[in-house]
Amino acid sequence: MQTLGIVNTYDRIKVLDAHYRAIARAAPICKIFGFSLALFDFPFDMEKDELVKYVVEKTTIGESGAYLQQLNEEHHFFVQDLPKKGFPAHFGKPVATTSRADESKRMTAMDAAQGILHHDSYLFLVGLGRKGLPKSIIKQAPNHLDISSGGTSCETCTAMGAIPAYIMGIVEGIKSNKHKSHKSFKHFS
Repeated sequence: MQTLGIVNTYDRIKVLDAHYRAIARAAPICKIFGFSLALFDFPFDMEKDELVKYVVEKTTIGESGAYLQQLNEEHHFFVQDLPKKGFPAHFGKPVATTSRADESKRMTAMDAAQGILHHDSYLFLVGLGRKGLPKSIIKQAPNHLDISSGGTSCETCTAMGAIPAYIMGIVEGIKSNKHKSHKSFKHFS
């Protein structure tokens, strides 16, 4: 399971448009690329099903929230507080997405794609707010991913789209090349 984890760094008490709009924007991306969606530290004081209904009522994004409903029905939508002692293992290996990756923890999109092809699961953490992911999460994460590979900082919604698209594009390219080379081999044998 691959998971896009959005960590709220905006207001933790008041619900802002940015909160539900980010959820509505992330849901179709997750649906397209086969990712689960996990929200951490969002200020919603409601059950998950109520949150889905709330987002559906507030937005026209993502077919008016239809993709979020699908993720929820398929058990690929999660809402929880920010864990104090590390992220649950069922989300996958935590990967802090940052334009300032620590060289000792750096992984590339190719590394992630290769891991996915070898059945590794990842939790790609993206910060929702002006400052990105909190430093404590970046420090705690065993892997860092700079999706730009060059230190270019991306706005949250840009990163939410680029990360799954780029990584899964590499995965599909590798699968396609293996399939083509296997067909060619069979053809010449």
